[in-house]
Amino acid sequence: MVSFFTDFTHVISDDHEFAVPKKAVLTIQDMSNWLKSEAYFEYFGFITAMNEEIKGKTCRGQYPKSPAVEGVLALLTTFKGWVTDIPPIEQPQRFGNKAFRTWYDRLKKEIDELLHFTLADRYHIALTELKYYLQEGFGNATRIDYGTGHEMSFCMFLCGLFKIGAFTEDDKLAVVCYIFPRYLEVVRQLQRVYNMEPAGSRGVWALDDFQFIPFIWGSAQLMDHPQLDPSRFMLPEYIDKYSSDYMFLSCIEYILEVKTGPFAEHSNQLWNISGISSWEKVNSGLIKMYKGEVLSKFPVIQHVLFGTVFSIKEADQQDPNRKGSRVSDLAGASHAP
Repeated sequence: MVSFFTDFTHVISDDHEFAVPKKAVLTIQDMSNWLKSEAYFEYFGFITAMNEEIKGKTCRGQYPKSPAVEGVLALLTTFKGWVTDIPPIEQPQRFGNKAFRTWYDRLKKEIDELLHFTLADRYHIALTELKYYLQEGFGNATRIDYGTGHEMSFCMFLCGLFKIGAFTEDDKLAVVCYIFPRYLEVVRQLQRVYNMEPAGSRGVWALDDFQFIPFIWGSAQLMDHPQLDPSRFMLPEYIDKYSSDYMFLSCIEYILEVKTGPFAEHSNQLWNISGISSWEKVNSGLIKMYKGEVLSKFPVIQHVLFGTVFSIKEADQQDPNRKGSRVSDLAGASHAP
């Protein structure tokens, strides 16, 4: 089946009614609704569209930045600055520093004003819905944890900005090469300073405790690299040289900073990647793994929010690549989910 964004030009029409998004996958049986939904194919279409766009590109390349891109970058820098303003508190337990709740409360309190400042006036009506995807993108304040579901929520926020037209096709590279790495800086700072726990981690059998998307997009960046094949991504000289250019190596650098012991033991799934012959095979394998280990797992999807921007209603599978579709324009190609 083809991944697609439906034609959503109506979303910001004067008579469109946005709604506070709500959870709709309440039982395991509801997963079948999700896997057939417009939201599923639109989100997966976004991931694969950005994956195509970033192939062979570096995070330090020169790409055009629209006012909306500049605004979201500044927003993320503001969020990162709050971590300095709100230091961890002394507490008996090692993990889950309760100061994160103060950081998160500030996020909820200021998010409306900040987003109104970030985006042009004509997009403010959509923030009734989209703000929740941003708000849920930094972790859970009750459990003080962070995982792939929170990462997914932030990606849905980015996807939503494309859907309402705040981001355009010209913004694709800036979104994936500038905004997403800036987001990683923020969540890594939160993880370190507040000792956040991995949400639903499978331990050594997980790809990573916290992230997944940067490994997908990062492996796409490394396709056809003249020196750095999969057997070399753990070599210190390549990590030192390229971690600012490629998300995959940035992730490896971060793992080595926060974990001790043999890499093959604490990050076995990543270690196995070093034995794969090409980044193309790594990339396709990671996309398949993401669908199986994240998008098809009830413990993740039960927290996804659905509204009018990301709808739980069944996708039109008869004509998924309709002309005028903003997502098919972004993807430029068909991708079988």
